[in-house]
Amino acid sequence: MLRSLEDPPPIITHILIVKSMKRSFWLLSFLSLSLVFTSWTSTRQDFEISKNLEIFSNLYKELNSGYVDELDAGKLMRDGVDAMLNNLDPYTNYIAESDIENYRLNRDATSNNLGFEFKKIDEYPTVVELYQGQTADKGGVKIGDQVIAVDNKELKNKSEDEMAYILRGAAGTQVELTMRRPGQNSDYKVKINRQEFEIPNVPYSGLVGDDVAYISLTTFSSEAGKNIGDAFRNLRRDKPDLKGVIIDLRGNGGGYLHEAVNICNLFIPRNELVVTNRGKVKEKDQAFRTQTPSLDEKIPLAVLIDKFSASASEIVSGTIQDYDRGVLIGQRSFGKGLVQNTAEIGYNNRLKLTTARYYIPSGRCIQGVEYKNGEPVDIPDNRRAVFKTRNGRTVLDGGGVAPDIKMEQANNIPVVKALMEQDIIFRYVTEYCKGKEKMAEIKTLTFNDFDGFLAFVQKENFVFRTASEKLLEQFKQKAMEEGYAIDNDMKNMETALNRAQVELIKKHKDLIVKLIEKEIAGRYYYANGRVQMGLLRDPEVLEAIKVLKDPARYQQILGKK
Repeated sequence: MLRSLEDPPPIITHILIVKSMKRSFWLLSFLSLSLVFTSWTSTRQDFEISKNLEIFSNLYKELNSGYVDELDAGKLMRDGVDAMLNNLDPYTNYIAESDIENYRLNRDATSNNLGFEFKKIDEYPTVVELYQGQTADKGGVKIGDQVIAVDNKELKNKSEDEMAYILRGAAGTQVELTMRRPGQNSDYKVKINRQEFEIPNVPYSGLVGDDVAYISLTTFSSEAGKNIGDAFRNLRRDKPDLKGVIIDLRGNGGGYLHEAVNICNLFIPRNELVVTNRGKVKEKDQAFRTQTPSLDEKIPLAVLIDKFSASASEIVSGTIQDYDRGVLIGQRSFGKGLVQNTAEIGYNNRLKLTTARYYIPSGRCIQGVEYKNGEPVDIPDNRRAVFKTRNGRTVLDGGGVAPDIKMEQANNIPVVKALMEQDIIFRYVTEYCKGKEKMAEIKTLTFNDFDGFLAFVQKENFVFRTASEKLLEQFKQKAMEEGYAIDNDMKNMETALNRAQVELIKKHKDLIVKLIEKEIAGRYYYANGRVQMGLLRDPEVLEAIKVLKDPARYQQILGKK
């Protein structure tokens, strides 16, 4: 029998067959043991689930039959479910049948179709953002106006969720709003047709520092990638010798994943990995890559992020960082790297549960792994896993994306944060703008009445309790319990602290003035004006301009030689 030169001789063939049989034996043995172990593990898990469900059922039956008071079955179960889910991430939630409609409206990007955003201030929904050219704007509504009633249904003292539910409705329906404007003696009514509209995701783009492109993105909604691409092309057409581009993702809570991929694709070559989602069911894991040739792979790039930059914002900023394609400036991002899906669980109830995690090109996950009151907790660097960027720079996982250039944020200054959270600046600007039909153009708009602002703060009984004031209150309480007569001394101390509080506000005068000017600009020139006003003295934008115009520093930050 003829054999090819590649065929082994008969003796060797016999040996190979024996060895192959031995390998097959051990392989089959291993697979059998694996199946037994998997089956045992699965059986063990099933037993644990069945056992605990039976314990839970028996516990509830005993409570229902023997507890001294009547029990509300629905509430008791809801409390139990909420307590169980509280041990998981904050995005896994139970949606009861009664909440389904509200959930649908909140999820639907076009459901807020009156043309304004609101916040509960002084017991009423108060207009805090107005979209230019939309229904409310055309109807004469202004920022600072309060919605007193909807179709004569009073809104006072309702929760924000109840207010949203009453205000929102199907596109094409008409609603009559009873509005109250500060400084006017009587309320006014306006009829508005609810209309679907896309909130502009690029409220402003323009040149800063004469030759640097600036583009602001507020949300990853439909065509976000196209809109950023169009803005960049237009700016480059007007200024062919651009020194760099700034993408502002501060305050951007995310949106569509595919738009994050599209935005990365503007500055990163085709077929580069952007993000992978991986969960328990491996068959459902997905990898997302850039699909088309890039718009520009060379121009220096800076991305601005803060603690409110989340999800898709973190995918974009993290991918840019992992490929050393640009410099990140600002504060560590929020840390949301989870994928959610909803599941029907019977009787029109649903469970929104986390099914996977996002991983960016270096292999790190941006998800915060610890939470307190629903907010991610900052994890020390020594507890975070180390990864490398394309140029070999060290980056860490867990708890968001850390900027290459870290800068202090205004919202982190306690007294300024308190002024904003208590709506002092917002309400002051409402008072300041009374009767002013026009305002100076952005380039010349300035605020010069800081003494008036201080008087407003004191009139509004601004509450800012520092750590020292809290300790003083505890000391006062303890001294009273122990019988010390120190009332006059305590009053003197409290007066001194109040004076010091005013001085603390004065210390941050420049920053507060900037915030007041931005709020004023928003009243007359919408979101576009607010962004432009902020750019005039934005420290993070100024830092980005400096970096982009300094090639040696830019390359050094990115680890390039």
